[in-house]
Parts: sequence; C-alpha cells; structure tokens
Amino acid sequence: MNYQERITIEPGKRSGKPCIRGMRITVYDVLSYLASGMTYQEILEDFPCLTQEDILACLSYAAF
Repeated sequence: MNYQERITIEPGKRSGKPCIRGMRITVYDVLSYLASGMTYQEILEDFPCLTQEDILACLSYAAF
C-alpha cells in the first residue's frame, strides 16, 4: 500500500494533521476508531466517503 497517494497534509486543514484524500478525516481519527474496537465495516458505514483502501493507508502511514 502506497499511503502517499491517499494521505495529504495541508497546513490550513485540521491544523496540518495528515488527512485522507484531502478530506477533513484525519489518520488519527481512523486509527482511534480502530483502537476503540470498531471494525472496518463499521467505519465505512459511518463514513461512506471512506474506502477500505483509505483505512489500509492509515495503517500503512502509522507503520511508517
């Protein structure tokens, strides 16, 4: 997974935190949902604009 294609950092958006595809959903948000026990499917249902590849990109970013 090449997370650089999906994770963006913009100084004026969410205080420069890494976001998914320029949206206002941060990598930290997704990782927090996973850490709290949410499944991929639950996250995707709550945030229909996300894809499974977005979640995998967050995990890849965190591992880097």
